[in-house]
This record gives sequence, structure tokens and C-alpha cells, in this order.
Amino acid sequence: MTALIVPDLVALDADLGPDSHAVIRALAAKVAADGRATDPEALAAGAIAREEKTPTGIPGGIGIPHTRNEAVTAASLAMARLSTPVDFGAKDGPADLVFLIAAPAGANEEHLALLSKLARNLMKKPFLASLRGATSEQEVVDVVETALGLRPAEASAADAPAAGTGAEAAAPAAATAPAEGSGTSATSGAPAEPARRRTVVAVTACATGIAHTYMAADALEQAGAEMGVDIRVEPQGSSGTTPLDPQFLADADAAVFAVDVDVRDKGRFAGKPYIQVPVKRGIDEPQELIRRALAVADDPQGARLRVAAGEQGENSGAAGTESFGAELKRVLLTGVSYMIPFVAGGGLLMALGFLLGGYNITDFADTITVENSLWNLPTEFPDIAMGPVGAYLGAVFFKIGNLSMGFLVAALAGYIAYGLADRPGIAPGFTVGAVAAFMGAGFIGGIIGGLIAGYAARWIGGLPAPRWLRGLMPVVIIPLAASIIASGLMFLVLGNPIAWLMGALTTVLSGMTGSAAVLLGIVLGVMMAADLGGPINKVAYSFAVAGLGAGSVDNPAPLMIMATVMAAGMVPPLALALATTLRGRLFTPAERENGKAAWLLGAAFISEGAIPFAASDPFRVIPAGVVGAATTGALTMLFGVTSQAPHGGVFVFFAIDSFLLFVLSIAIGTVVSALLVIVLKQFVGARRPETEAPAAAAEPALH
Repeated sequence: MTALIVPDLVALDADLGPDSHAVIRALAAKVAADGRATDPEALAAGAIAREEKTPTGIPGGIGIPHTRNEAVTAASLAMARLSTPVDFGAKDGPADLVFLIAAPAGANEEHLALLSKLARNLMKKPFLASLRGATSEQEVVDVVETALGLRPAEASAADAPAAGTGAEAAAPAAATAPAEGSGTSATSGAPAEPARRRTVVAVTACATGIAHTYMAADALEQAGAEMGVDIRVEPQGSSGTTPLDPQFLADADAAVFAVDVDVRDKGRFAGKPYIQVPVKRGIDEPQELIRRALAVADDPQGARLRVAAGEQGENSGAAGTESFGAELKRVLLTGVSYMIPFVAGGGLLMALGFLLGGYNITDFADTITVENSLWNLPTEFPDIAMGPVGAYLGAVFFKIGNLSMGFLVAALAGYIAYGLADRPGIAPGFTVGAVAAFMGAGFIGGIIGGLIAGYAARWIGGLPAPRWLRGLMPVVIIPLAASIIASGLMFLVLGNPIAWLMGALTTVLSGMTGSAAVLLGIVLGVMMAADLGGPINKVAYSFAVAGLGAGSVDNPAPLMIMATVMAAGMVPPLALALATTLRGRLFTPAERENGKAAWLLGAAFISEGAIPFAASDPFRVIPAGVVGAATTGALTMLFGVTSQAPHGGVFVFFAIDSFLLFVLSIAIGTVVSALLVIVLKQFVGARRPETEAPAAAAEPALH
């Protein structure tokens, strides 16, 4: 195994720059110069982006920037002892010891375990004192390797490793032996004294799962020992997780979730009072967090902060500990992310249906799919270019896609409710979404209904219930009561006003035809790119589809509107695909992979293909998309392009008049948008790193 640290990766008493970014770049250059990274800029960009998300300074004059990065070829630790301390965001002042942890994107468990072990040693004062007193680069290497157990340990407190990944292996002695006046020992089973020792369980997890996860775990364990609180911590890190002892968990008074990501298997904590905070607060304020968790446990109203029965940890809200704005953003992104597969699969299937069966597939898809089969092909549709087989397969593909797209409002509402209340929120959320679609309230109704269903389900789940009823709560009581509340409100109060609002917006758009055609194209382009498949996008699309039936040679305006909406909606994903091709280093590896898929999604008129990019960088991606889509919208209206198909993108070329002008309009808007997003990412704010993917768009990072 390649050594994590060598003398060439150490800088002693050095001045590496005036700020954290400069120090990170200097250490990244050392890693690359030693042949451990292919691109020092990409490595530095990843660590800087992590730093800007949450500063990595910790008490004691330490900075620990870190990243898992495709530019890294060997897990490495670069260390600097600074002559002039630099601010890394710690509350107690600037850092004089800085450690850059660089892990390959596919780092093996052995490397990750060593890096995690290093992070835990950074909480030990003797270890830090040895580094501050080192007189040579080799001495630093010796101290680090001894702490990691890579060479025989000397009799030094700094050498005592925090072995293992679970809380039991890492807990200080005070966590396994009773303090004065405590209750039963965790290991000896000695008789308990009258004053029962308070017990707390905790979970720590950060996005990379290398440093903060384990440092927060150690800080909480040390704080618990100092406070006389028996605490067990489960670090959910990238080097593996040892679950908490179920009996200790069952007996614990409260829980602390110091996490930047979802808590795995959160259902284990059902009924447990808890608080949830960012992982860095577990390092900075461990005693305060333990006090707050115990206060929640002692509060008669603490039931509202209990983990709901059935929670599994997927974006489960921390009631009362997360700001309303942050919670709203999180659950909306949850709803959209789960809705995307319905759009992607359904949209592509509909496009295939148009390609095989023709643009008028919508007129006979129901009849063919019900009355025909491969053994009984249709014979009464000779105008289909591909004959009876094309007619039948086109109808089947279109109908499957159409049915999939029909779930969009229900899926959006269902998973918004899921983001608020976990599994008990799914049924009432889907139900109210179906009601919203039935009443014509559309996506706006789905969003509002999903929020109502989720909050109702969470409120009901937090109500005190006798033990015999708890098993029925998540599967019967909560779905039933929350469905009545949310769907009842949608039927009785909200559905018609929201449907009226949708109709009014459509009427406003209809009045912008005629001489204002180009202006209408700009407005429609802006709407299609403003929220990428959300309510605004769907209003514009619904407006176009609703008028499609009235379009004809004598009345081309509705067909022009349809072409404009489709062309503008194709621009954002195509633009991001082009941008990732032209300047890939500005995007994460996952985004570059999404960029490859976005070529096809954009060509098929699936605007949601740009959502993974917009979710992680909305203030640069969305404006760039809006400008490009507006440009395309204006050009298609100016050229008088028409479309008789409501969906399909380039796959329905046969239903688009002036197809070359249609493609030209899209190409111009795509180039404009791609160049603009590159400029914004390059010069406005921090450049995107080559590191983890956004959570709403890709597989979750190892924690």
C-alpha cells in the first residue's frame, strides 16, 4: 500500500499564502508534484469547494481541508506547519497546523480507515504537540505513521489510536466505565446507584465521511465523559459503520444527529427525542449539543421532536431544528428528484411512440392498445409510415410513456410529503397529488397538497400514542388521517382556486399572440427554463398543448407556440451537455456523467435533464438556461416554425414544419446558454469542484 505521507508532502514553518485557498492550492501542488494527483487545480478546487460549503477549521489551531477527487491517484496526506496562522473558520482563531486529506474517488476501505483514524488523532492534544514540536519533515512522518499504527508505537499518549469505526471501539474509557455517582457500568454490570446516569446516543456523518464524521464522534464522546453522561456514537463514515448496541439505543434518553447527510436506518430511533445539527457543530459545541438533547428529553412538549415510527432516514426532517426555508428547499428537491424518473422514462417512451406511429398517435393509441396485439395487428391505419407493426408498437410505447407521465403530479406531491414525514407521508401525498390532477390544479396543486400532506402526517406521527397503537400508526392511522386532511382540503377549499389560477395564467399567455409573437416566444422560453419542469414550466407547456387541437394551416399560431415551447425546453439540458463537454473541469465527475445523458434527454425534450445541475448551482445554471431558452423561443416564433406533436423533440421531426430552422434555433440558444454558464462558473463565485455529486441528482456519497 502506498504511504499516506512522505517528507515531500510536509512543509514546516512555511508561509503558504494569506488565506485558506492559497494554503490549499500550495498543498495540492505538493501532492501533484509527488505524482499522487494528475491535476493540482482540480484537486485544489475540490477541497476549496468543500471548504466553502462548511469551513474545516476546528478548535486547537487546526485546519483539515479534504476531498475525494478523481484527480487523486493515491490516498495522500499533505501537512503544513504555518509560520503565520491562517483562518480556516474555527471559533477559537486561525490555524497553524493544516492537513490536506486527498482521497481518490474510488479509495479502498484500508486507505479510508487510515484517513479516518488520522482525523480522530487530531482531537488528541499529545499528537498535536508532537507535530508542533517536530524538527524535521521525517519526524512529522514518523509521528503520523506511529499514530496510524503503521510502525511500532512508543509509550506516548499521542500514539494511542482510536481503533475501529464503531462507537464502542472509539469511545474513551469514561464511556465504558462508570463515573463517580453513575449507574450500572456499561461493561461490568455492577449494581446501580440511586441516581441513574443519563444516556445519549449520537450519529455523526459528513458528505465525504473521512474527517468531520470521526472528529465529531470523538468530540461528543469526550464531552460526554467530562459531563458524566454515558454516550455512544455511531460514526457513519466511508470506512465502514458499526451500528449502535440495540439495547443501549433502546434505553437512551435522547439522540444527537450531527450530520450533513441523511441518517442511515433512522427507524431504529423511533420514539426517541432528538436534535439534528450540522456535523461541524458536533466538533465545536459537543457539550452544548448533549445538554440540548437531554433538555428535549425532559421537555413535556418534546414529543414533537421525536423520530416518527417508520422513519428510514431518507431526508427525514428534524422538526424544530431545521429552518423553515431550508426544510422547504430540501423537501421540494426531494419531490423533484423522485419525479425525474417518471419524466425521463415517460418522455422517451412517448418520443419513441411518435417516431414509430406518427404525430397523430394520440388519436388512436387507446384503441390500438386495447383492441390489438402482436398477434392481431391493426389493419385500418395504412397512413402509418412503418405499417401495422409501427402503428401497434408506436401506440404501445406512447401509451406506456403517457401513463408514466400521468404520475408526475402524484409523484411530486407524494415525495414532498415523504421528505417531511418519511414513509407514512407517501400514501397521503400521492392521494392529494391525484386529487390535484383530477381538479385541474396541476403542479401548483401538487406542491401545495404535498406540503399539507407531509406536515399533517408528521404532526399526527408526533402525537402521543399508547404502545399497543404504535404499530398501526405508520401503516394505518397516519396515512388515513393525513389523506383525509390533505385531500379534503384540496377538494373543499384549495382545488378550484388553484385551478382558476392555472386557467388565468393560460389566459394571460393566450393574449400575447399576433404582433407580440416574438415577445411571446421570449416569455415562453423564460417560463420553460425558469424551473425546469416545475410549475412555471408546466403552465407554459399546458398552454401550448391545450391550443394544439385548434392549430391548422389556416391557424398556425397554436402550432408555432407548441414548437416554441418544445424548442425552448430542449435548450437547458443540451446547453449543460455542451458546457460539460467544453469545460469539464468546472463540473463534478457525476455532473459530467449527467452531461452525457443530457444530450439524449435534451434531444427528447426533457427539460428536467438540467435539474441535477440547477439543484447544486441554481444561481448560475438557471439564469444561463433562461437566456438561452428565451433566445430560442424568440427565434422559433420569428421563423414561424410549427409543430403538430406535443412532445418528442427531434424524434418527431416528421411533425415539425421547417425542421432545419427548428434545429438552428435550438443550436443558437444552446450555444448562448452553454457559453454563459461557463463564464458564470469561471468568473462569478467559486468554480465548481471535481468532487462529489449533488445529492438530489446522483447516488449518495459514502458517509
